[in-house]
Amino acid sequence: MFTEPYSTQERKGWIEVICGSMFSGKTEELIRRLRRAEIAQRKINIFKPRMDVRYHATNIVSHNANNVASIPISHSSEILLMISDVDVVAIDEAQFFDEGLVEVVQALAAKGIRVIVAGLDMDYLGQPFGPMPLLLAAAEYVTKLHAICMVCGDNASHSFRTVADPKQLLLGETEAYQARCRKCFVLGMARATTTDPFPSL
Repeated sequence: MFTEPYSTQERKGWIEVICGSMFSGKTEELIRRLRRAEIAQRKINIFKPRMDVRYHATNIVSHNANNVASIPISHSSEILLMISDVDVVAIDEAQFFDEGLVEVVQALAAKGIRVIVAGLDMDYLGQPFGPMPLLLAAAEYVTKLHAICMVCGDNASHSFRTVADPKQLLLGETEAYQARCRKCFVLGMARATTTDPFPSL
């Protein structure tokens, strides 16, 4: 379990990245850290992609229905324009943002701000997703969470798409995705390229 390494009152900024597949609890962990920051009376700004309206237009919402208010934005550059005198900046669904997000979080950390970023590290093809690889490289602290494979019950680190849509960006939940372990993901992808394009396994 992640705990803050030192007080943000020292104004030493850093970057934390929470990553993993769909249904792994990334947003839940983000909210948990924000609750702790609130208890410590830290000033917080929270951002999410404007395009992500699956659960709520403004709040970030976990699969367990926990939620906190956030600011929807269309481009990472908006973050620097909107922050005030804050100790913590949180960003959910970071994979949907532009590559400029990396420079933004670096700038925030340089200002002495604790930055918490959550997002998918891989897309439905198992490829690095958006700015996440560079964010992982830049972060001082990385937490990779695992879901439960919906085929075999093992630890899952992949998001397998079950609907026929080739776009990388496809908002969806259990109707469009399954969490899968490496073996079940590879088997499913192999079958998708041979017989049944979107099999149950």
